[in-house]
Amino acid sequence: MSTYTAKHLRTEAMRLPQSERAELALELIKSLDAPADEGVADAWDSELARRIAQIDSGQAKLIDRAEFRKRMQAKLGS
Repeated sequence: MSTYTAKHLRTEAMRLPQSERAELALELIKSLDAPADEGVADAWDSELARRIAQIDSGQAKLIDRAEFRKRMQAKLGS
């Protein structure tokens, strides 16, 4: 696409009402996403169920946000 065409499209898009610009922006962003890998949603559902079961059974050791932040800063060297 030429620079002229991109500039022209941008100018025209900016003239749209905010709601239409938002809709257009969403569609453009969606067009950049790669197709979802097959089975990923099912794998995440299974993983979430497993983790919830660990929490419910008391197997998982939970930490609060402050402790999590402290650990992450230590790992990042901050």
